[in-house]
Amino acid sequence: MDYQKLSEVMRRLALEAGDKIMDIYNSDSFEVKVKSDESPVTEADEAADALISAGLRAAFPDVLLVTEEQAESHSEKADTFLIVDPLDGTKEFVHRRGDFTVNIAYVENGVPTRGVVYAPARNRMFYTLADGAAVEETGALEKDQIGETKPINVSDADNEALLVVASKSHRDQATDDYINKYNVADSKSAGSSLKFCLVATGEADIYPRVGRTMEWDTAAGHAVLHGAGGKVVRFDDHSPLAYGKDGYANPFFIAYSPSVVLKEA
Repeated sequence: MDYQKLSEVMRRLALEAGDKIMDIYNSDSFEVKVKSDESPVTEADEAADALISAGLRAAFPDVLLVTEEQAESHSEKADTFLIVDPLDGTKEFVHRRGDFTVNIAYVENGVPTRGVVYAPARNRMFYTLADGAAVEETGALEKDQIGETKPINVSDADNEALLVVASKSHRDQATDDYINKYNVADSKSAGSSLKFCLVATGEADIYPRVGRTMEWDTAAGHAVLHGAGGKVVRFDDHSPLAYGKDGYANPFFIAYSPSVVLKEA
């Protein structure tokens, strides 16, 4: 893989998809449908998916593409693949809360090694460079010209005063029970894959997820966190969270700075 090209293409497609999403987000109304799994989908999900899929297939025709909105791709398998959630945080989008993201990732042998997470309503963009290191780009976010970037790194956590981030739409008693095993200085909620990025920048130390997710929800954030020195492990046995699983469904997991002393589930 040409990682420089990959980084540039993923970044540009995420920005273009973000424009489409924001056009619909800022409109007077938009249609919300319900998928077979009872999750919502909007015209923004579908428009962003079409744009990203076309761009990735044109640039990388020989790489398997798995995307949330194309059910036929969910039965495809490969060791190396691109995986896309064109609009993660649809509930946040529908309720106009802003915490939604565009997610594009590249997985090699079960590990997300490259990715981009773009939160268009928050004007925050995180991605991996050609060498796999993670950055946040600031400024105007021009499509054809990369602006100022700053390297991001996970925190050197204080285990006596941890900063925790948890799901905004899916927080439950099981999550709180696990968080309560730690000495917590502050706990915040965030939607979508932004939670991975808050750990990647050191704005949070740990993000436990005791709930259903799919690989397209997590791969891009996982890649950014990995590039910032962080880890993502299974909740039950703390083994690395692997990708390319049957049906692309995830177990419960913990995303964290390695300086955090993990508690047992």
